[in-house]
Amino acid sequence: MTELEQDLPSAQRDRREKLERLQAAGVEPYAAHFHRTHTAAEALSLLGPEPEAEGGPVTVAGRLMVKRVTGGMAFARLRDGSGDIQLVAQRDVLGEPQYEAFLELDPGDLIGAVGRLRRTRRGEPSVWLESFQLLSKSLRPLPEKWHGLRDVETRYRQRYVDLVANPEVRNVFVTRSRIISAIRSLLDSNEFLEVETPVLQEVPGGGHARPFVTQYNVLHRDFYLRIALELYLKRLVVGGLERVYEIGRVFRNEGLDRTHNPEFTMLEAYQAFADYQDIMTLTEDIFRVAAEAAGGSLEVTYQGEKIDLRPPYRRARMADLVREATGQELAGKELADCYEEKVEPGIRQPTFVIDYPVEVSPLARRRSDDPRFVERFELVIVGREHANAFTELTDPIDQRRRFETQVAEREAGFEEAHPFDEDYLRALEYGLPPTGGLGVGLDRLVMLLTDQPSIRDVLLFPQLKEEG
Repeated sequence: MTELEQDLPSAQRDRREKLERLQAAGVEPYAAHFHRTHTAAEALSLLGPEPEAEGGPVTVAGRLMVKRVTGGMAFARLRDGSGDIQLVAQRDVLGEPQYEAFLELDPGDLIGAVGRLRRTRRGEPSVWLESFQLLSKSLRPLPEKWHGLRDVETRYRQRYVDLVANPEVRNVFVTRSRIISAIRSLLDSNEFLEVETPVLQEVPGGGHARPFVTQYNVLHRDFYLRIALELYLKRLVVGGLERVYEIGRVFRNEGLDRTHNPEFTMLEAYQAFADYQDIMTLTEDIFRVAAEAAGGSLEVTYQGEKIDLRPPYRRARMADLVREATGQELAGKELADCYEEKVEPGIRQPTFVIDYPVEVSPLARRRSDDPRFVERFELVIVGREHANAFTELTDPIDQRRRFETQVAEREAGFEEAHPFDEDYLRALEYGLPPTGGLGVGLDRLVMLLTDQPSIRDVLLFPQLKEEG
């Protein structure tokens, strides 16, 4: 054993010594392949409810979680992607060498096992081993005596251990996948085309946010990680792709908190010959199928609060909400600031907050009856934004003026102002049809539907502050 290995904690040193004994005995501790016939769940389904029911033979594989020995028998719990199943090892069946080798296994080891299904005297369905094979020797013990990983920071940093130790965490990410799949299916069935647009962009447009910047060495100039998907998707609508969507990562150089991560997943969808009223209906459909995929019910509980996702959702003008809350008649950025501070946190049930000030909506179409406001909505649930949408601005001259205003704001110190994008203006000059656009933060949607308090609980590998 090397000097470095001697300095390891005793539990890790003990596992290293077991590894060396295996190798010295000619046992391969890291198998190249193993073919199972059943997952744990599939094996359990073969056994009937009768106490004397038998099934098998089966070949299962997974991670050893706990082990206990009594007399000439050992019991262990095997976990795979479908769940847990008990293994029963008998000295007189396996023979002395194999039984002793089974006793040498540690929680965390990956093994393959062959045996027959039947219940123990206590009625637990089990695989009664006829043989087993070590597939991968675990050199680190599972946390906290293998009953679960509870330290939050460690869980996020070592998600691979978190998924092993806490099955409920795995369920969150299985549900996340089902939610996104259901949304894709809905959009595909409505003749939306899924596309991919650049992650590295010369002009990071489509929102108010500070981008990450990187140097493109070959071209000797800066590029930016995208902050939104919007402008490239609308270019495609100009090109005749009338219904498009993208589900992808976007990046914003902002702080870390319970609802913000600098890297997150957005759905954006654009529909030609539609306006923000049409997009409200699409949004309700998206949230409906997402909730059904997550658990089937449109009445969900989030952090102890009951939320009713059954459409139609309430619609309320921002100016009216502010007036009701404060008694003030406000307009422009002052209205938006007051709304975000004093109104939005109190909106708990799904509400389309509509008609935003033009000053905070540089890409949205003005209302024809009141050009101080635009045809825009945000869907607010449990006090935070879950979707943002508007009737798109298709007038290239108006769009140019708004970009110029944004540039002036940037020069005055507002770093998140929208940059000037000459190529996007050129695309608009070819003609963008009347279009409705939608953005949904999928991480926040998954938080809502899986009852998770932090965005880090629905990201497999969230960004964290430096360790130590």
